Amino acid sequence: MEANLILEDGSLLRGKGIGIQGETIGEVVFHTGMTGYQEILTDPSYHDQIITFTYPLIGNYGVNAHSTESSKIQARGLIVKEAAKYYSNWQAESSLQHYLEKNKVVGIEQIDTRALTRKLRDKGTMLGAIVTGKVVKDLEEYLQKIRQFKVAENPVQKVTTERPYVISGEGKRIALLDFGTKSNIIRNLKEKQCEIIVFPAWTEPEVILAMKPDGLVLSNGPGDPSRLPYIDNIKKLVGKVPIMGICLGHQLTALAFGANTYKLKYGHRGANHPVKDLETQKVYITSQNHGYVVDEKTLPKAAKITHINLNDGTIEGLAYPEYGIQTVQYHPEAAPGPADAKYLFEEFIEKL
Repeated sequence: MEANLILEDGSLLRGKGIGIQGETIGEVVFHTGMTGYQEILTDPSYHDQIITFTYPLIGNYGVNAHSTESSKIQARGLIVKEAAKYYSNWQAESSLQHYLEKNKVVGIEQIDTRALTRKLRDKGTMLGAIVTGKVVKDLEEYLQKIRQFKVAENPVQKVTTERPYVISGEGKRIALLDFGTKSNIIRNLKEKQCEIIVFPAWTEPEVILAMKPDGLVLSNGPGDPSRLPYIDNIKKLVGKVPIMGICLGHQLTALAFGANTYKLKYGHRGANHPVKDLETQKVYITSQNHGYVVDEKTLPKAAKITHINLNDGTIEGLAYPEYGIQTVQYHPEAAPGPADAKYLFEEFIEKL
């Protein structure tokens, strides 16, 4: 099946189609992890994005029913150097190709992903289109479609739970505000025997506080944090309950305190980002997936920087000691990636 990748700068790369035949448009990003493609594809933070995997062979260990971070593939498309024709793993239940077809996802292989990644690093993240099933000759037709494509202002509403639900446990009662939570956040809280009440992103603070939670977790999720309509609700929760924020939850908390965020040139997406804990001086290798960061110059006095990224010096963790709040930009739940930062869940529960 013929396939084409068109970028908004006019670049055209030809390859072979994977997944279903069709076309898709989204923000083209790259992920540097060697494994974990199923967790990455199902991570709600990748909603509206086309993922380029820098590792050259994807799909070699198949897919299964339990290595998912949500109920379906969230990415708009997939770009790989080579999609494995055969898979082998004791947990595997089907192939990546079958999984893409089942989720109606368009993808492309036999692309020089190294050259594509260098382009995205040099020029920054850009919009693009994957078109399969034909050879594209009229570039302008698709460039016009790309120009007209608008990234959703509030993609969170497409990935959050539709209604609250409870996961029973005998330990602390944790309210989880779902902006597109990964399943592994819930798994980590379950390991600590917590009772978990998961709320839709738009839930009013009064409803959350009425459940008398011991602590509140603000989850990861997609989108430009400064354009999301949840900051005022978080302001009303500050000081009422101890808070742990992860990724988007970290950014929204900073915005609630009056800080600003800005977009990185090409984001942090991978499973090998070094983060330094400024209190212990320890360095952790972390899993990351975000395109925005908190602007250090705009931090309020209430905020204390706890972690930094050793690649570019950006903020990776903030504490608000007066309010019992700790937030991190990276993913302590990993999935995929190293579990170096898993201790943060334990610390949060112990403080409660």
